[in-house]
Amino acid sequence: MNKKKYIGIDIGGTAVKIGSVDEDGTIHATETYAVNFDGYETPILQTVVKSCHIFLEKYHEKVSEYAGIGVSATGAISTKKGVVEGTAGHIKNWINSPIRQVMEQEFHIPTEVLNDANAAALGEAWIGAAKGKKDVVVVTIGTGVGGGILMNGKILLGASGFAGELGHIPVQYEGEMCTCGNRGCLEHYGSTSALVRKVRRAIQEGEITGVSEDTPVDGRWIFAQAAAGNAAVQKILQEWIKVIASALVGFVHLFNPEQILIGGGVSAQEELFIAPVRSYVMKHVMPNFAKDLEIGAAALQNEAGMAGAVYYCIQQEKERGC
Repeated sequence: MNKKKYIGIDIGGTAVKIGSVDEDGTIHATETYAVNFDGYETPILQTVVKSCHIFLEKYHEKVSEYAGIGVSATGAISTKKGVVEGTAGHIKNWINSPIRQVMEQEFHIPTEVLNDANAAALGEAWIGAAKGKKDVVVVTIGTGVGGGILMNGKILLGASGFAGELGHIPVQYEGEMCTCGNRGCLEHYGSTSALVRKVRRAIQEGEITGVSEDTPVDGRWIFAQAAAGNAAVQKILQEWIKVIASALVGFVHLFNPEQILIGGGVSAQEELFIAPVRSYVMKHVMPNFAKDLEIGAAALQNEAGMAGAVYYCIQQEKERGC
């Protein structure tokens, strides 16, 4: 018996990743195509449709060979409508993109759409570090902070399909302005962008010495400096970790998960990041919540969204009785 195949699509702010995924989670051919090549003058959705045709042509496949399309997309996604209803990054020609409608009209197979962080959580539950778990919180830390919450094996979507915006929980109620228009959001204080911003400011103000103001500071540079014993960088890093870990304590008390996974580039830093986060959370959650709680790094990296979108597609197919 041939396995069912699905097209997995992961749409980010700069590129779209397209792959062929079996019903058991095996990812076959994948290709990546730019979506910002002309400053988004060509709408992302138009580029995605064209890229799907190029992908199918390259691998000599017909869309009729696929059971469905799972789309993971950046922005505030109404999963129930399959539409982009907001984006904190203000990407041109992206808000109001009717992803499901356009994909189904173009390819004539069922299409499901969800936010990229929610998709990443489902991907980890299907074939990643959360495999076999039912109640999991996945937090992705990068340019922003995203999240996905699994409850009893299903992604928590909320009334309109927007649930899981963990980055926009206020951690400083009178804090600085966030890109979403609110003040004091976790994303503004706990993203990698926030860490880089703090370190650059400290260099400019002379708190970090021996470093030129035009040094290209990024996450890798910061962790390398901390590993080399730069005390000023270590202090900023510890404060940043405390912001993230404090938010995770709140998530544990809210969702009572059996596992928290952290994704994004920083998740590779076990000793300097994952371990201190784990230690802080375990120390500060109430004892009955800490029992059997696991905290670790996500496993799938940039294939999580694509895999999770397909898994959601399969889940919805089962609910429809297909």
